[in-house]
Amino acid sequence: MIYLRLFFEFFKTGLFAVGGGMATLPFLYDMADKTHWFTSAQLADMIAVSESTPGPIGVNMATYVGFTTAGFWGGLIATLALVTPSIIVIVIISYFLKSFRENKYVDAAFYGLRPASTGLIAAAGMTVVSITLLQMDLFKNSGNILNLFNWKSLLLAVIIYVLTNHIKQTKKLHPVFFIAGSAIVGMLFGFAGV
Repeated sequence: MIYLRLFFEFFKTGLFAVGGGMATLPFLYDMADKTHWFTSAQLADMIAVSESTPGPIGVNMATYVGFTTAGFWGGLIATLALVTPSIIVIVIISYFLKSFRENKYVDAAFYGLRPASTGLIAAAGMTVVSITLLQMDLFKNSGNILNLFNWKSLLLAVIIYVLTNHIKQTKKLHPVFFIAGSAIVGMLFGFAGV
């Protein structure tokens, strides 16, 4: 039964998450609330691992969730379920490509999907920012405004921003250097315990 549930949840995610891997995040947060297969904190860790490993982020996260939920077969089923809607749509579109190219309604639909996918990605980004940079539970319990921010993460984010946007020597470095550097900083300064 778990395999069917994995397939259904990830098929639905693959079908409606238009805009790439980051667009799957709102669906994954909803999945976490409904299924309790993982927590929001675990999802933040999955995002970090999926972003720093080769492959599409959505596929990496589907594989991870499926594997942690139901082992090898769960990972395989979740991954296949996520990509199946895209494969179906690509096959259909390739079959009707000529008429799709010239259809003003299809063109208008794709134009309308742009802001929707932008909104999904922005919502996912805001959620990642709130999980990473804010400590809402600690702030609610203490009432102290200084406890609202995760100061280590905020400092690292500012440093990465400055290095990637304002310092000429580091501005053009490949993102993998910043990902690797952030992983090292996280291990050295104990970001996992924050």
